[in-house]
Amino acid sequence: MSRIGRKPIALPAGVTVNINDHLVEVKGPKGSLNLEVNPKISVELKDNEIYVSRPDDSKEMREMHGTMRALIHNMVVGVSEGFKKQLEIVGIGYRAAMRGTNLVLNMGYSHEIVIKPYEGVEISVPDPTHVTITGLNKQLVGQQASEIRAVREPEPYLGKGIKYIDEVILRKEGKRAGKK
Repeated sequence: MSRIGRKPIALPAGVTVNINDHLVEVKGPKGSLNLEVNPKISVELKDNEIYVSRPDDSKEMREMHGTMRALIHNMVVGVSEGFKKQLEIVGIGYRAAMRGTNLVLNMGYSHEIVIKPYEGVEISVPDPTHVTITGLNKQLVGQQASEIRAVREPEPYLGKGIKYIDEVILRKEGKRAGKK
């Protein structure tokens, strides 16, 4: 039984939904998003709430039911509030800057890394050690943040690198800590 799939999605004020065959279009104050739903899953709009249902209880349908409901919910949240990921840069000489719409990272390599944002994703640098990624599509915001973090992942000894703001880096002891 899918607990996620059975929950209705409440529409906040200012958000409208159009359901045509298997195409769900959500419009809100921040923009609009589209999703092509699996043809076997049905999506209905009743009393300002979206209901997602499945035809049977097969494993594939149970998986699709929860997934489609979660994707539609993320679209509703995206067009009403938006999504945001924050990264922190730790390390001496490591810094970020904006050049036009591109992100420029100096991460201790012999060259600077230039990252172009995806369409619909905005990158901002409030200060040289923090990067903020915002957008409507949760998947694109997370993917962009992951690619920026992959430039130099945090290492376990000093914690230097790019990490999410709420990420905890498990530190290892160095060689000298074990000797007595």
